[in-house]
Amino acid sequence: MKTRIPVLLIIIILLACMCSRLKDGNHHIKIIFDTDLGPDYDDVGALAFLHAMADSGRAEILATVTSNKHPLVAPCINIINTYFGRPELPVGAPKTDGVSLSAWQHWPDSLVARYPHTVKSTNDAPDAVYVYRKILSSEPDSSVTIVTVGFLTNIANLLKSQPDSLSPLDGRELVAKKVKRLVSMAGRFPEGKEFNIHMDSTSSEYVFNEWPGEIIFSGFEIGSKIFTGVRLINSDIKNSPVKDVYRISIPLSEEDKNGRMSWDQTAVLIAVYGTDGFFDTKRGNIIINSDGSNSWEDNQEGKHMYVVMKMPVPEITRFIEDRMMHQPVSE
Repeated sequence: MKTRIPVLLIIIILLACMCSRLKDGNHHIKIIFDTDLGPDYDDVGALAFLHAMADSGRAEILATVTSNKHPLVAPCINIINTYFGRPELPVGAPKTDGVSLSAWQHWPDSLVARYPHTVKSTNDAPDAVYVYRKILSSEPDSSVTIVTVGFLTNIANLLKSQPDSLSPLDGRELVAKKVKRLVSMAGRFPEGKEFNIHMDSTSSEYVFNEWPGEIIFSGFEIGSKIFTGVRLINSDIKNSPVKDVYRISIPLSEEDKNGRMSWDQTAVLIAVYGTDGFFDTKRGNIIINSDGSNSWEDNQEGKHMYVVMKMPVPEITRFIEDRMMHQPVSE
């Protein structure tokens, strides 16, 4: 005798499966984006990618902070957030010593002159540590993914922060309680010297030694194979600060004639989609050397992983640039 499963039971099972998938973190990833936007412009592509993920419902952007103290960085972040309909997103900046660099192509000047923004200078932005602590203290436990595509200055300052009116926990305790993982575009693997680590190697070493949870690295060697931006600038997209940055910058460098290398976009991709299908991983521990370079120690018990390309480069290139070309959702 065959037994029929009631329709209601089937619905309950399907709903349970959906809830399980949500708990597994495959939907609505909460992200704080930490960028040095300015010395390079793949950060702009990464932030556009992230807004595309927010508009699709895959991610929630909690804040966009800068690790670069140059006066035009926070205004440019605010310009891009405003373009994508999120002018209210918190923008924080370092209040300690740190790196201050701008773009030699002068695209930040062009954006500030052309597009609306409410943050007038990076100096006017609140302390990045305050932004981190305020947001983390209000989020559920183990729910936040931090993506760094610049210097580790803010993260080191966060880990060193003390209990305050926002949270009774110190920085390390707060991170351990609230942060699910750190995804960082940093390093060369298995060894080498990379800009983000080298420019503030003291903070980098401190973070990688003291971070209480998992860190996934997308190294220089990954993004250096992925060239994006040409399809964007040849598109019919109008009045876009993202397109303008690539339109201004790509023609000024011979090495960018096929597009700009896409280091930072890979970190956002990993934060939202994970590594499956895109990358393989190597587990171990990163080691920061005295000259600002890094090396690697294989260790199956290590808390660090670096990614190795798995998806063919043309496929991952198109996947990334499709999301960089996302335009604001009309209300």
